[in-house]
Amino acid sequence: MPRTLTVSDSIVVNTDPATMYAHISDPTRMGNWSPENTGATVLDGGGDTHVGMTFEGHNKRGGFGWTTRCVVTAADPGERFAFEVRAIGVKKPRLTAPIATWEYRFEQVEGGTEVTETWTDDRRSWPDLAANIFDKIVTRGKVFADFQRKNIEITLRNLKREMEKPSA
Repeated sequence: MPRTLTVSDSIVVNTDPATMYAHISDPTRMGNWSPENTGATVLDGGGDTHVGMTFEGHNKRGGFGWTTRCVVTAADPGERFAFEVRAIGVKKPRLTAPIATWEYRFEQVEGGTEVTETWTDDRRSWPDLAANIFDKIVTRGKVFADFQRKNIEITLRNLKREMEKPSA
């Protein structure tokens, strides 16, 4: 069976698109919402998020941690933020290959901003059977599309809860 290469979900958050973009386009903050990401280190200095900016994402699933190297591919304030995962490794991202693309779109709607998170599997050179076997080993039984669908749902729910918290 051919694998699903893209999954996506959306949620409406009671805030404006510019505020949503500002939070999501800062990769150091993703650990606040993601069930796997624990934060990031921007490699090419601070400043505004921009196309070509690189960062290392720090991740953990159960007792296993890994690091990814990512490159920002879209940085359109209030509209779209995207990055490609281009390398992976346990402590340092040493294995370079197309891995995945993550994209976030922001649309003003009644009640706030519709945030759409999309994951795309960039492992196009992998045969489906090999990818499915690998996926089931590292996710304890699921293919990545199903696994990421659940992660996206959790991330969006956490993001909404965090963004709609009353200010202290």
